[in-house]
Amino acid sequence: MAVARPIATRYARSGDVRIAYQVVGQGPLDLVFVPGFISNLDLHWEDEGYSRLLSRLSAFSRLILFDKRGTGLSDRVDANALPSLETRMDDVRAVMDAAGSSRAAILGASEGAPMAILFAATYPERTRSLVLYAGYAQFHKWVMDRARLEAFIDAAESNWGTGATLQNFAPGRLDDARFAAWWARFERLSASPTAAAALARMNAEIDVRGSLASIRAPTLLIHRRNDARVDPEASRYLARNIPDARLCEISGRDHPIWTGDVNRVADLIEEFLTGTHAPPDTDRVLAALLVTRISDTARLGDRMWSERSLRFQETMRLLVGRHGGRIADQYGDVAISRFDGPARAIRCAAALRDAAQAIGIASAQGVHVGEIDARGPPSGLTVRVAVKIAEHAGRGGILASRLVSEIATGSGLHFVDAGRLTLDDLDGPLALVEATSEQHLEPACRSRTPAAAEPSALTARENEVVALIADGKSNAAIAIELSLSEHTVKRHVANILTKLDLPSRAAAAAFAVRQTGPDGP
Repeated sequence: MAVARPIATRYARSGDVRIAYQVVGQGPLDLVFVPGFISNLDLHWEDEGYSRLLSRLSAFSRLILFDKRGTGLSDRVDANALPSLETRMDDVRAVMDAAGSSRAAILGASEGAPMAILFAATYPERTRSLVLYAGYAQFHKWVMDRARLEAFIDAAESNWGTGATLQNFAPGRLDDARFAAWWARFERLSASPTAAAALARMNAEIDVRGSLASIRAPTLLIHRRNDARVDPEASRYLARNIPDARLCEISGRDHPIWTGDVNRVADLIEEFLTGTHAPPDTDRVLAALLVTRISDTARLGDRMWSERSLRFQETMRLLVGRHGGRIADQYGDVAISRFDGPARAIRCAAALRDAAQAIGIASAQGVHVGEIDARGPPSGLTVRVAVKIAEHAGRGGILASRLVSEIATGSGLHFVDAGRLTLDDLDGPLALVEATSEQHLEPACRSRTPAAAEPSALTARENEVVALIADGKSNAAIAIELSLSEHTVKRHVANILTKLDLPSRAAAAAFAVRQTGPDGP
C-alpha cells in the first residue's frame, strides 16, 4: 500500500546529534514508533508490509516515526565511543518535543523495545501506554549469546549490503526475490558495515531487567510463537515482571514487525490503544489465487528454454483470460493469477498444466483463497500461502488448500486428500487437496499410436463444444448455451477426446487455445 503523497522528513536535536523523524496521520492520540535493529524512514514506504503497517497505525493515531541514532537518515555514531542506552532512549524525548507531543503511546519493536521500556520507566508522565513487539530485557539471554553475536558481526562486516542477514531475521522470505532485493537495499541505506557492527555491539550491552517493575503504563506484549531472532520466552519474562502486562502470542516465524500477518499485529495494537476494532478494510477483497511455476527439467538449454517459456507465457495469458482471471504479478518463472472463484482457478490450472506438457516444459501449481489488497499486485499472507502450496506441488501437480475444495463444492470438480503443509505464518498445519478435472465419459482405452490432433477431425458441433471448454465453461453451462442436454454434452466431450487422442478435458481446452493462437483464429 503506497502513501498518496511524500512524507516530510524533519530533524530533532538530541544533544549534538540530529535525529530524523516523520509525522503521519491526524488521529486523537500520539503513537511513537521505536524501530528495531536498523531502519530508513524513506525506504519503509517502499515495502508493502511496512507501508501497510504504518498506514494502519496512522489511521487511528498521529504516528511519530524516527531513525535511531546510527541508522537511516539520522547521524551516525562513533564506533569507538558507543552511546549508552540512556543516551539513545533520550532521543525519544527529543523527537516527541520536536513533534509537539507531550504524552504518547510508545511502540517498541525488537531492539526498540528496551528503549521503549527505559523511556516508560524514566518518563511515566509522558507515557500513555506501552506496546512491545518481540521485545526483550537482556540481549545475550534472549537474542544471541556472545559467540553467535561475533559470528553475526563477522558475517555482516564481510557481506553487509547483499541481503545476507535476511536469514537471521525473516527466513520465510528467502525465496521471495522481490523482498530479498528490497532487504539488500534496506541494509545498505540503513547503515554502513561499520555502523551495523557498532549497532550490534550497542545492542549487546542491553539489560533493562531492573527497570521493568517501575513501569506503570498499561502494557501490551506481542510475540510470534516461532520468532527466528528473539526467543518468545523473552516476552513471557516481560509479562511476568511488568505490572499487569498483557501478553498476546501470535503465529509466525519471521521476526520483523512488518512481515507475516501485519493486519493481525495492527488490529491488536489498535484495539489495545483505542478499545475498538478496526473497521472493515474496503480495499481488501476475497479472491482465489493461482500460482503457476514452470521449470526446465529436461535441460533444454538456454535458447530452447527461452523459446518454450515465452510460448507458454503467451498461452497462459490467453487461458487465464478465458477462465475469467487475470495475471496479477509475474517474476522469474512464477506467475500469480487472480480469480473471483476457486473453481475457475482450478480449471485454469488444469488447462495450464496440459499446455505446459504440450509445449514440453514442467509446471507445478498451487491454489488458495483468502483476502488480498484490491489495489496493486497481490501480497500478504494469502499470497505467501499460495506460493508455498505451489512450491510443494510436484511436477504437473495442482495442489490447493482444503478451503478451496470446500468453497468449490457443487462445481463438478474432484479433489483427493494430499496431506498437510506446515507454515510458520499459520497456527497449525494446512490441509491440502490434489485437484483433478471434472469426471467425464472419457475413453477407457487409447490407441498405442497417437493420432494427429487435427481440428478437421471434429464435427461443427464438437468444434463449438471444444471452444466453450476453452472458455472455462462447465458441461452444464455448455448445455444451456447450445440448448442440449448435459448428457449429450458429455458424449460430445468423450468423442472429442477420442478423436484428438487427448487425455482430459483440460487438454482439449489447451488444444483449442493452440488452434486459435493468442490473437484469435
